[in-house]
Amino acid sequence: MFQFHHLMPELTALENILLPAAIAGTANAEATNRARAIAERLDVAHRLTHRPDELSGGEQQRIAIARALINQPQVVLADEPSGNLDRERSEELYHLLDEARTEWNVAVVVVTHADGLAARADRCLHLRDGRW
Repeated sequence: MFQFHHLMPELTALENILLPAAIAGTANAEATNRARAIAERLDVAHRLTHRPDELSGGEQQRIAIARALINQPQVVLADEPSGNLDRERSEELYHLLDEARTEWNVAVVVVTHADGLAARADRCLHLRDGRW
């Protein structure tokens, strides 16, 4: 997950989410069902037919998060994943990352300035002035 979402502008939100699944060769129906479920969880299911330029920054970020989770990865690397989200959406994201970690057994590595997100970590490393 990137701080800046890097969505493909010519694709719909659903197509952007499905892109990694298509590359991985996941069956379209299975991937679409998974994409819709994740989008529902992130409250963007009603925006799946829209292109990125028709979405708010927070919606684009949530689509990028769904894209990162579509293949049910073993590890998620996240760079300021809540940087473009309001407080409520950030809290939802934190719960989703917790769920990925605890229920899906995903290792989540996050780089963040968000104290609320860092406080949820099992382990926290602080980098200050280029030092641990």
